[in-house]
Amino acid sequence: MRKTSIVMGMVLATAFAGAAHAMDEGMFINNSDLKWGDAPPVLPKGAKVAVLNGDPFKPGSYTIRLSVPANYKLPPHWHSQTENLTIISGEFHIGIGDKAVEKDAHVLKAGGYHYLPATQHHYAFTKVPTVVQITGEGPFNITYIDPKDNPAAAK
Repeated sequence: MRKTSIVMGMVLATAFAGAAHAMDEGMFINNSDLKWGDAPPVLPKGAKVAVLNGDPFKPGSYTIRLSVPANYKLPPHWHSQTENLTIISGEFHIGIGDKAVEKDAHVLKAGGYHYLPATQHHYAFTKVPTVVQITGEGPFNITYIDPKDNPAAAK
């Protein structure tokens, strides 16, 4: 788990530096100003991430955007901290539980919101390209219910 957090931190370090400086004076960001990069290796390939403020891998609040392609799947997992998710575009399907049962998932469309309590077992998937804004308290971590689902473990 610690190795995953370190790798994730290195992947996003450049974006965090710019966001941290901007917070000293307040923050104004347009979509065109976002700096997108590959998501950390703990997430399935194909996702992009942009940091709006904070550092998800340190204590304190953060806000990021996660952009995922159509047919993207996040296997069942949980986080040690709460998360607030707002759907910016597309549709995000979120289900609760230890097994991904697509028919039981809730569909959130652009403008939709989901509060996710700490340690809540859940899964997510998309059918269309989707952008989700995530706000939470760091440090961010992800624990897959089945450790074999962790893409970083294969590396």
